[in-house]
This record gives sequence, structure tokens and C-alpha cells, in this order.
Amino acid sequence: MEKNNVNVTFKGNPVTLLGKAPKVGDTAPDFTALSASLEPVKLSDYDGKVKVIAVYPSIDTGICAAQNRRFNKEADQLKDVVVLSVSVDLPFAQGRFCAAEGLNNIVTLSDHKDLDFGSKYGYLIEELRLLARGTVIIGKDNKIAYVEYVPEIAQEPDYDKAMAVVKDLM
Repeated sequence: MEKNNVNVTFKGNPVTLLGKAPKVGDTAPDFTALSASLEPVKLSDYDGKVKVIAVYPSIDTGICAAQNRRFNKEADQLKDVVVLSVSVDLPFAQGRFCAAEGLNNIVTLSDHKDLDFGSKYGYLIEELRLLARGTVIIGKDNKIAYVEYVPEIAQEPDYDKAMAVVKDLM
């Protein structure tokens, strides 16, 4: 698998991201991940909607939890928008977290089995087999409208910038 040239650190140390980094204007590659009920879900299942992909390393960290809470709150205000929350956590851990937190506006997807999202979107951390933190926004036309790789994984994404792009697509 190819290495991409996006520079990201984890607690100050550089990590290697694998897969092709998408660019604004590209057609979004379809991918398959597992739902909370262990069913395969494809990006194309959400054709016709604006898709926000919230990418994070693990639901069991404070920053990842905060990221999911924030996107869940934002999703409550949006029509024809789906928030796909993607990590390599097992679907059980994602489901447990969302149930405990009352998060019902996001769709959790586990990339654990095949790493299909991570490799097609360039978020797979070679050293850790986790996903880097970031956001991808895809328009109803299936074109990528926004890509963020958070430069330091231990920091939160730029929610305001992401939500401005979403609102422009609505």
C-alpha cells in the first residue's frame, strides 16, 4: 500500500499514513465498513445526501469522544446530511459509547475488518493500525468538498470550517 505525503503527528511524533489522500473535487471512492449490527455498509448507501465522515483513532479517548459528541450535536440541526463516524474500533465499542452518551444522530462505522476506508482515503496509520483524526465532506454529487487531516492527532478537528462547508452544500 502506498504512503501518502500528509504530515501528521501523534503526541508530537511523526506517523506514516497509508493510502491515497483524496483531494477536493475528486469523486469520493466507495468503501465498505461494518455497522453497529455487523452488517456491511457502503458509502454509496447514502447517495443523494451530503456526507460528513468524522474520522478518529479510538472512541475510548477523550478527544475522540468529544469529536463524536460535537458532530452528533451538529447533525441534529442538518437535513439531508448524514454523519458517518469512522474508526477501527469494534462495532460493539462504538455502539456501547453511543448508547451511554445518547448519541443517535451519527452513524458509527467500524473499519476494523478490512481497513477499506482508511486505505482508500489515506487515514491509516502504519505504525498503530489506527485511523488518523480528520474530516471528509462529500456533496450530494459524490464529489469531495472538504478534507482535513488534523496535524496533531491529539487535537480536535476544525468543526467551524467543516460545518461552513456543509452549510454551503445544503
